[in-house]
Amino acid sequence: MKSAVILLPGLNRDRDMIAALTKIGGKPPVTVWQTDTEIPDVDLIVIPGGFSYGDYLRCGAIAARMPVMRAVAEKAAKGVAVMGVCNGFQIVVEAGLLPGALMRNASLKFVCREVKLEVANADTRFTSRYEKGQVIRSPVAHHDGNYFADAETLARLEGEGRIVFRYAEGTNPNGSLNDIAGIVNDKGNVLGMMPHPENLIEDAHGGLDGRAIFEAALGRAA
Repeated sequence: MKSAVILLPGLNRDRDMIAALTKIGGKPPVTVWQTDTEIPDVDLIVIPGGFSYGDYLRCGAIAARMPVMRAVAEKAAKGVAVMGVCNGFQIVVEAGLLPGALMRNASLKFVCREVKLEVANADTRFTSRYEKGQVIRSPVAHHDGNYFADAETLARLEGEGRIVFRYAEGTNPNGSLNDIAGIVNDKGNVLGMMPHPENLIEDAHGGLDGRAIFEAALGRAA
């Protein structure tokens, strides 16, 4: 399975993501720069975390309008798996690939700590290696991770099983509605999540809780 990592000025988790995809996928992902208008044939596209364009205007707003994001949208429309993590989540929302908005944390402070996530839907191409209701650990590091959507959108996400991760056991770090930590689009091939699963994939990280997301997305043996 082939993967790609999108590179944008200000992202600082690209090396972490490249390392995770290389270790789990068995080969380095291709890297695609912000001004590129085409993405090679791959099975998974990842937009990593960080602070693209210094988080000016709104987090992810400038990045979402770069040429490469039009290419990402075209691939997503064809069914290619797309994963946006942290700032990547903000970018895919700003690009219209996922509904809702990521607002300033309820505490109005940057949060960097480990949280617990409940797998709310294990029947997706990203979560199939987990069990529904399973609680896993994951680091978070964000200032604008407070997920918001209007009542109609929220009801649709709930009713269609598109909420795949929730903050569990009182660890919601940002005030997200319904403890939402990750959602997918209506086709199930675009995932946005605030926590960083790439930082918990090997014993050196202190656990393997995030590894199954990449194994599922890459089709690797558990």
